[in-house]
Amino acid sequence: MAVRWRFRQPSVIPGFGLTLGFTLTYFCLIILIPLIALVVRASGLGWGGFWAAATDPRVLAALRTSFVTALIAAGINVVFGTLIAWVLVRYRFPGRRLFDAVVDLPFALPTAVAGIALTAIYAPNGFIGQLVAPLGWRIAYTPIGITIAMIFIGLPFVVRTIQPILEETSREVEEASATLGANRFQTISKVLLPSLAPAILTGFALAFARAVGEYGSVIFIAGNIPFVSEIAPLLIVIRLEEFNYVGAAVIATVMLSISFVMLFIINLIQAWSRKRYGYGS
Repeated sequence: MAVRWRFRQPSVIPGFGLTLGFTLTYFCLIILIPLIALVVRASGLGWGGFWAAATDPRVLAALRTSFVTALIAAGINVVFGTLIAWVLVRYRFPGRRLFDAVVDLPFALPTAVAGIALTAIYAPNGFIGQLVAPLGWRIAYTPIGITIAMIFIGLPFVVRTIQPILEETSREVEEASATLGANRFQTISKVLLPSLAPAILTGFALAFARAVGEYGSVIFIAGNIPFVSEIAPLLIVIRLEEFNYVGAAVIATVMLSISFVMLFIINLIQAWSRKRYGYGS
């Protein structure tokens, strides 16, 4: 009886097993294990203690300030980031390359420096703050100032996510839409936005995630007033300074859970938009 040997057909790209093992190891060591350790540390209080620490009025106020301002900042960045990306891709004007480079400054600028600069501008005695002070408006040391800081650090994520997609979108698509009788609004809403939807959602998710966890550029302009302008990352630092490590882990775990749920929903919407409009497949 003849013995038939079966050999696994080699992959076109060899080394899958090695690269998969390296990827899983790296993912576990850098991401998964620290997150599990955080949850385990927070669970040391038991469910009753965890719930009591997570629903503390000061903690809830800080979480609300962080997530609401982050959502507002990400939404504003989506609108203006899309416009900036459109201008950089579709138009040629003097100083365009310089303007394009300036967009990346929040990536390189230390967050503490950004916070000090924003505070100097929007404080009651700052360049802009003193202009609005007579009207009874306050920007620094309020949630408005927090939102501005989050807009500053999140804008490049939106621009750099949308810009490559716009560069791949041919002008001929817009011209064909106009030839078929569509007006400018219909071209934007029916032709351009569906192709940009996955990139817009990705930019929104990145800007939101960065804003929620931002610390350095926010603490200076926030004023850190409990129940008014105190953000959750600052409250975590306060708990650590009080040597309340479990309390800090509880706040971090709640932030992690809320952020994961929101980003998971955004990814589902993004996948649906790609399937619905046939982009990115």
